[in-house]
Amino acid sequence: MNDLAKVRIYELAKELEVSSKELINVLFEEFSIKAKNHMSVIEEEDAELIKELYSDENSGLKDSKNETVEHYENLANEDANKVIIRKRGRKGRDELGNGNNSVEAIDDEVVVIDSTITVKDLADTLKRPYVEVIKQLIFIGVMAGMNQEIDFATAEKVIEKYGALAVLKDVEEGKIAEDEDIEDNESEVGTDKKPAVVTVMGHVDHGKTSLLDCIRKSKVTETEAGGITQHIGAYTVDVNGEKITFLDTPGHEAFTAMRARGAQITDIVILVVAADDGIMPQTEEAINHCKAAKVPIIVAINKIDRPGANPDKVKQELTEFGLVAEDWGGDTICVPVSAHTKEGIDTLLEMVVITAEMLELKANASRRAKGTVIEAKLDKGRGPLATLLVQNGTLNTGDSIIVGSTYGRIRAMFDDKGKKIKTAGPSMPVEILGLSDVPAAGDRFNVVKDEKTARNMAETRKRNLREEHFQSSNRVSMENLYSQIQEGSVKELGVIVKADVQGSVEAVRQSLEKLSTDNVKVRVIHSGVGAITETDVVLAAASNAIIIGFNVRPDNNAVIIGEKEGVEIKTYRIIYDALDDIKAAMLGMLDPVYKEVVLGRVEIRQIYKVSNVGTIAGSYVLNGKITRNSSVRVLRNGIVITESTLASLKRFKDDAKEVAAGFECGLSVEKFNDIKEGDIIEAFIMEEVKPKLV
Repeated sequence: MNDLAKVRIYELAKELEVSSKELINVLFEEFSIKAKNHMSVIEEEDAELIKELYSDENSGLKDSKNETVEHYENLANEDANKVIIRKRGRKGRDELGNGNNSVEAIDDEVVVIDSTITVKDLADTLKRPYVEVIKQLIFIGVMAGMNQEIDFATAEKVIEKYGALAVLKDVEEGKIAEDEDIEDNESEVGTDKKPAVVTVMGHVDHGKTSLLDCIRKSKVTETEAGGITQHIGAYTVDVNGEKITFLDTPGHEAFTAMRARGAQITDIVILVVAADDGIMPQTEEAINHCKAAKVPIIVAINKIDRPGANPDKVKQELTEFGLVAEDWGGDTICVPVSAHTKEGIDTLLEMVVITAEMLELKANASRRAKGTVIEAKLDKGRGPLATLLVQNGTLNTGDSIIVGSTYGRIRAMFDDKGKKIKTAGPSMPVEILGLSDVPAAGDRFNVVKDEKTARNMAETRKRNLREEHFQSSNRVSMENLYSQIQEGSVKELGVIVKADVQGSVEAVRQSLEKLSTDNVKVRVIHSGVGAITETDVVLAAASNAIIIGFNVRPDNNAVIIGEKEGVEIKTYRIIYDALDDIKAAMLGMLDPVYKEVVLGRVEIRQIYKVSNVGTIAGSYVLNGKITRNSSVRVLRNGIVITESTLASLKRFKDDAKEVAAGFECGLSVEKFNDIKEGDIIEAFIMEEVKPKLV
C-alpha cells in the first residue's frame, strides 16, 4: 500500500516539465533527499513540496528549450525500459543508478577517439560500465562484444546518447604525442656504469668468428655454411671481471647494411685483418663505417701463425687509411693474434678493457628501455623471435614495446646462453617472445606505457609501407630470362626472397636489387622469414616472379602448386651461389652443369641411440624413394639443419640400396647425430643436364 503513496522521479519530472537529472539535483540541494536515478521513488508529501517550490519560482525553469526537455524525456523513457528489461534485484538497479550518476562527468564534454575503438575502451572513456555501453549498441542495432572494435560513426551515436560530442583524433597529433612519450627523459644523463659493446668486423674469411670463438671458448664457426658468418650474433662474456658484449658481423660484401648497423650500435670495434692477406675491400668498408660512427678501433692482426704472415705489411697498409699503429708513433692499438694458437688473445682483451675504461660509458638503468634489433626470425612453435640489444634503460618481462612497425608485450626473455631472465640492463643482448610480427633487423625499439599505445603507433607506421603493383606476362625462369630480355618482353625480374632470419633477408634483398641493369631491373616484390609456403608461390604466379630461398625449403603444398603454376623455386645455403646464378641468368650466361633432383621425403618417427654407431632413425618414406648413395638434407620446421650423405640405409637387419614410398626403414646420417622425431629427411641427387637452347 505504501507504494501508492509514493511518486517516481521521472513521472514527477514529466509533470513539472523539467529533466530527471535537474529534479534529482534540486531534491538533494533543497531537501537533502538522495535519489539514485530517475526510477527512484519519493514520498507523495515530498512531491507536493517540490510542486509548491516550482510553482513559486519564476518561469525560467519552465521556459527551458523544448528540445532539451524532449532529449531528457527520451533518455528517461529509454532508461525506464532498460530497468524493466533487467529486473534482477537490488544489485542490478544499483549498478544502473551508479552509471546514471556518472553522466554529469561527461555532460557537454568533447570526447576524442580514434577512427576505430574497442567497446571496452569506449566504456572507459565514457566512465560507464561496459555492459551498459553494449546495451546502448544493441539499441542502435549493433551486436558487439567487449573486445570488439567499432567504427567512429557507431561510437559517435553512443557518445551522443550520453550528451557528449564525438571528435575524431588527428592521426598526426596522436603520432607526435606518442613519439614524445617515447622520447620522454631522453635528455637525462645516465649515472650507472654500462658494459662496453664490442663489434668484431673485417673481410670475409679473415677469422672474425674464430677469434670470437676463442674468446667465448665455444664452437660457432662449425655451424656456419661454408664457414662463412651469414647471421649476426651477440654474446656477453666476462673479461677480467668486467662484462663485455661482443657482436659478430658478416664479412661478405652483401652484408654492408649489417656491418653499418654493427658500427652504429657499438662502443668499440675490433677490426680483424689477416696477416697473410692484408687490407681487403670489406676491411676498407669497415674502417669507413667506424670513422662515420666515430668509434675507437682496435686492430687485431690475425693468423700470425701462418707461414706467409707479415704484420708490418698490414700496419703499412693501415696508414693509408689514417690508422697509424702505436709502435709507429700513432694512436691506433694493433695487437698481433692467432685464433688457433691463442697467442695474443689476452693482450687483445686487456686493450679492450682499458679502452672501455677510458670511454667511461654511462647509462640510466631506471628509465624505460630502448635499443636496437640485432636479429629476428619466425619460430614455428614460439612465433616471432627478436634478438635485442638494450642500449639504455632496463627491459622487463611484461613491458609493452614498439619495434619499427611491429609491437607487442614481452612474454619471455632469454639471455645469449638460452637462460630465461626477467630483466635486462644496458648493453645486454636478449631474445624476446611476444611480438605481433617479425621486425626488421636494425629497427629501433622503445618501451611505451601500454600495449594500446604501442599498437596505435605500429598501425600509424604501417600506413607508410603500402607499395607495389604487379605486371603479368609469360612465366620467367632463369633459363629463358635472357631470351625474354632480348625480345623486350621482360623489363623487370620479380623475385620473392625467403630466408631463415631477418638479417639474411635484408642482405639478400639489397644484393639482388644492386644487380639491376639497363635491360632488366631486379625487383624484390616480397621478402620474409620462414619456409617457402603456398602463399609465396601464389604471389609469385600472380606477379610473374621467381622464388629465392636462402637456408629454407618449400613445403609440400608449395612444391605441388609451384610445379602446376610453372613457378621456379631456387634454394641456396651460401649467398655467393644465389647472386652468381641471378647474375649469370641476367647476362644470358647460365650454363648449368648439374640440376638437383629430389628423390623423396622421409619422416623420422623413432630415434635409437647405439653406442659406437651413433643415432639410428626409424623412418617412414612419405613419397618418392630414398637410395643408399643419395645426398640428404635434414629439415626441421622447414629450416635446413644440415646437408650430408647417408651413412647407412637398412630394411629390418639387411642393407638396402633403396626404399620406396610407403615402406619403413632405418637410416643414419654421416657425421650428424642431432636427429629428432618429426624431422624430415629430403633425399636428392645432383643430376648432370645439358643446357637448354632458348
